[in-house]
Amino acid sequence: MLLHAKSARLATWTLLAAALLLLVAAPLLVTFMAAFAGSWNGVLPAAPTLRHVAGALAADNFSSLVVSLQTAVFASLLAVLLGTWAAVCSASAAASPGLARLADAVFHLPAAVPSVVVGLGLLTAFSKPPLLLNGTVAIVVVAQSMLVLAFAYSTVSAAARGQDPMVALAAASLGASQLRVLLTVRLPLLLPAIAAAAGLAVALCMGELGATVMVYPASWRTLPVTVFALVDRGALFDAAANTLVLLAVTVAVLAVIAKCRGNSAVR
Repeated sequence: MLLHAKSARLATWTLLAAALLLLVAAPLLVTFMAAFAGSWNGVLPAAPTLRHVAGALAADNFSSLVVSLQTAVFASLLAVLLGTWAAVCSASAAASPGLARLADAVFHLPAAVPSVVVGLGLLTAFSKPPLLLNGTVAIVVVAQSMLVLAFAYSTVSAAARGQDPMVALAAASLGASQLRVLLTVRLPLLLPAIAAAAGLAVALCMGELGATVMVYPASWRTLPVTVFALVDRGALFDAAANTLVLLAVTVAVLAVIAKCRGNSAVR
């Protein structure tokens, strides 16, 4: 660190630890305790029970969890595919700074817009023929893809622009076509960044609410929407249990993606 005085470093680390405890650890701890609380009338919960967690794994809530997983996988896959394609094209156009800046602006735009605006825009744009998506599963997938596209593009774009161009040129000089250079040289080198983009996209999609709550059909309700409905009804313990399940599943999926990312980095 740039702080040389021992007391200054200690004060900095103390403030950092307090901020992490207040902003990250405390909400998670309260959610965990509420998920197993039978009642909470004092400083600490009372009458521990597994009833709320069991309810979170019951038929309706479990269906919402499965819907969240499916939506996150399809939306992340779409976002990563589009983001990787755009990142590779943008890196190839690095010799044209204007074109590269335009690509950055276009693919970062969804991140600069509130999620409710994205949801409203999709409802307005796709509520009438010729492309009617309102009331379908597709509109939920498209909404979440738009929201994570900027993050997928940024992650892969940074890696693509950091690649040594001489590697691709060496492959081309040996007679490899542009398609072969892309498939056997450039994309394999980007696999760790693509896996990182996929992990970030899945994590964001699993917890997305703002746009989803505006566009989802009744037959395709994600778990964050279920948690929002439970909180709105005042069922805070049930909402905490569902949140705990959502967190556990998200961490498990991210662990699998991290394992795949590690394997791709080794190769």
